Amino acid sequence: PSGSLLYPYGPDQGDETNPKLDDGTSEAITLSIPFTFYGKTHQTAFVNNNGVISFDKPVRQYTPDPFPLADGRPFVTPFWADVDNVEGGDIFYRQSTDPALLGDISQHITQYFPESPFTATWAFVATWDHVAYWGSRSDKGNTFQAVLTTDSKMFYIILNYWDIQWTTGAASDGDAETGLGGTPAHAGFNSGDDTNFYNIPGSQTDAIINITTTSNVKVPGRWVFRVDDFQAPDVDPPQLDNSCWL
Repeated sequence: PSGSLLYPYGPDQGDETNPKLDDGTSEAITLSIPFTFYGKTHQTAFVNNNGVISFDKPVRQYTPDPFPLADGRPFVTPFWADVDNVEGGDIFYRQSTDPALLGDISQHITQYFPESPFTATWAFVATWDHVAYWGSRSDKGNTFQAVLTTDSKMFYIILNYWDIQWTTGAASDGDAETGLGGTPAHAGFNSGDDTNFYNIPGSQTDAIINITTTSNVKVPGRWVFRVDDFQAPDVDPPQLDNSCWL
């Protein structure tokens, strides 16, 4: 979209497209650069329709659970909720060494983490494009993106939120007409070690609808984290003010 904070995506970028299948997932993706997440290195990832990128095995669960999860699943979720791409929308992904993309990512991460200059050598871009929710009786769609990137020493994840119109599928007790209520979406990181995790503020509350207006890097709708040795830039206090979440 014009003026979007999303990195380029879609078939014209060489993206793969997930099957149209409720609670579906990509095939197992062999990462051309193994990705280190909370100190553990992974060579296989899955882009799951329900807003999750998981390592080593797929995630078909559609109602989110709070982190930390007890079952040891390491994953990042830009927006874990009951997506139904049969009802509407597409889910794209690719691995890339495109110089233009890597240049933009490098510039952004160096800006947000100035003490650690960064030159990306690889990126994995997954985009949920105007995806519907299960049981939808509306034309609401959510558009968001997760980017994994590295210079082979440091590993980062960028979460971009462009348009969030619903929070909950009908099977998670959401309202079929509005896509709201019930158990709302979860955004964050689960290390898989039962201890370490990060929840983006507003997760599993009605406030998650406002994630396009919040940030930890002063760019509304973008959250950025170093994830090999997990670090998050401090959130500006005003963004944690309750009035921002109402």
